[in-house]
Amino acid sequence: MARNVLILGASYGSLLGTKLLMAGHNVTLVCRAKTAELINRDGTEVRIKLRDEATHRAIFSRDLRPGKLDAVTPQNVDLSRYDLVGLAMQEPQYTNHTVRMLMVKIAAAKLPCLSIMNMPPLPYLKRIPALADMDLEEAYTNAQVWERFEPGLVTLCSPDPQAFRPPEEAANVLHVGLPTNFKASAFADEKHNKVLRELEADIDAVTLDGKDVPVKLKVFDSLFVPLAKWSMLLTGNYRCITPQEPQSIRDAVHGDLKRSQTIYDHVDAIARRLGADPEDQVPFAKYAKAAESLLKPSSAARAVASGAPFIERVDLLVKLISHQLGVPNAEIDRTVDTVDQKLNEKIVQGGSGAE
Repeated sequence: MARNVLILGASYGSLLGTKLLMAGHNVTLVCRAKTAELINRDGTEVRIKLRDEATHRAIFSRDLRPGKLDAVTPQNVDLSRYDLVGLAMQEPQYTNHTVRMLMVKIAAAKLPCLSIMNMPPLPYLKRIPALADMDLEEAYTNAQVWERFEPGLVTLCSPDPQAFRPPEEAANVLHVGLPTNFKASAFADEKHNKVLRELEADIDAVTLDGKDVPVKLKVFDSLFVPLAKWSMLLTGNYRCITPQEPQSIRDAVHGDLKRSQTIYDHVDAIARRLGADPEDQVPFAKYAKAAESLLKPSSAARAVASGAPFIERVDLLVKLISHQLGVPNAEIDRTVDTVDQKLNEKIVQGGSGAE
């Protein structure tokens, strides 16, 4: 049965959207008016490399049937149409007035929400007993965005696939650099998990010219599988932000591999203190190998460099958790201080933010 999925965010969200379209489901992307007009006219283009192929394939939404794609602005969403909501915007973008009003409506409609943000929504963290009563609001641009959501209706999908919008291309183009899988935790209600597992199976069955298409949706019963991304973010992504110019993820990780492993292991240990099983986590050696091919600064570092006064602050979230657990880490604290300093510089300079 074709499902109707609403995805907030037309850039990274177009990757999950394309996989759903290929699996025969219908997708609506929520974005700015200009981007919506472009997508409704030309569709989306996602470039992805299939296994054992030397070059990327361009997958155009207009060629995908029977799945249908459309794009709308936040104020024009009809929530009665949808079975599931995907949250694919950067966390600070949810403070935009029209987006926030849509979030109020989504919470009232009690629609299940699958986040593919690096920054876990606060209601999701409330599902983890060790975090339920912690003071974590400081890590969010505006924590009130999340206060109406029922925790059981919000789950987290680790956004492991690396993708970016090429700066020289139109807003409907996405290039996938590392085609790994989306790893989603289950919802509290089995009715919603049924939808999630249907999507998982349908995406898994997709082929292109008889070949398997990477970037799957994998569903796990554990709440802690997506938290494996925290170790990667604190070791690589946020350390791309330096007091000077941003560095690549590869350089952040491999510039001092021993220090990187110390950070990675400490964040893994924090997740285990919260309840994660070692099986939920990704070995450092596997991450370090993948980082060798990540030759650009992280999206967070690029956003800061372009003048954004706000970014997703998983670094600050992990710092707050580590301090409240009584296991602070000097390297993590140093990273947070560096990010704070760079963001404060942008505010002082009158940074207007990046799209």
